[in-house]
Amino acid sequence: MNSQNIALNNPNQNMAADIGRQMLNKVPQVTLFFWIIKILCTTVGETFADFLNMNLHMGLTNTTFLMGSLLIVTLFFQFRAKRYIVGLYWLAVVLLSVVGTLITDNLTDHFGVSLVTTTIAFSILLALTFAAWNAVEKTLSVHSITTTRREAFYWGAILFTFALGTASGDLIAERLHLGYPLSALLFAGLIAAIAIAHWKFQLNGILAFWLAYILTRPLGASIGDLLSQSHKDGGLGLGTVGTSALFLSAILALVVFLSVTKKDASGNSPTGGAASA
Repeated sequence: MNSQNIALNNPNQNMAADIGRQMLNKVPQVTLFFWIIKILCTTVGETFADFLNMNLHMGLTNTTFLMGSLLIVTLFFQFRAKRYIVGLYWLAVVLLSVVGTLITDNLTDHFGVSLVTTTIAFSILLALTFAAWNAVEKTLSVHSITTTRREAFYWGAILFTFALGTASGDLIAERLHLGYPLSALLFAGLIAAIAIAHWKFQLNGILAFWLAYILTRPLGASIGDLLSQSHKDGGLGLGTVGTSALFLSAILALVVFLSVTKKDASGNSPTGGAASA
């Protein structure tokens, strides 16, 4: 009996093969473009959620259901794709940014969970996600998202980084009362310190990547608040509409640029885990 007949007669093997199937790497290279768009996405996650919730008076619950539904549909097509598609990938990141923000906002505003508790809870959930990912796949490298299972771990980790970044960023902002400009400088400085530790002192690349990824969330939120909030609240008064439109336009322009130039396309060889992020 050949291997094809064995697979046809064993549905469990078919399922396992689908979960672990090899495909082209589904995420972009980690370049300057990656970090710019990531910060833009986190800013949109903050301002667009506020726009739907407050400006359109949808309320937190309706906004959560709407954006959660859009995220599910987008991830369905993302998982169906066999390669990295620039627009689809970054749409998923934008929606995850919005939904991650809304998860934290729901816990604090609707259920009265303190920011200390949500920060600790999301830290634990993210750590457990990484532990499970590493135990099953033996790598946390974003250069090796070549199976459906690895992609599931990847998107799960990203969701928790957004929720954790929202909770920890709000916690620091409330406890330290730094204001938007100083908050943005604080998180930018922490990201710079991580980059220096990686380049100059050999901090593990995967650890450096994920620490920076988490910190871009409160950095983007601080930038978004600085631009959108009124002058009396310490912002520049662009409003959530103006800020969201500005950053969504910038994301769209960069996505179109990358779609044409392919500057962030991975090597697209379906290899295993990489040693670095």
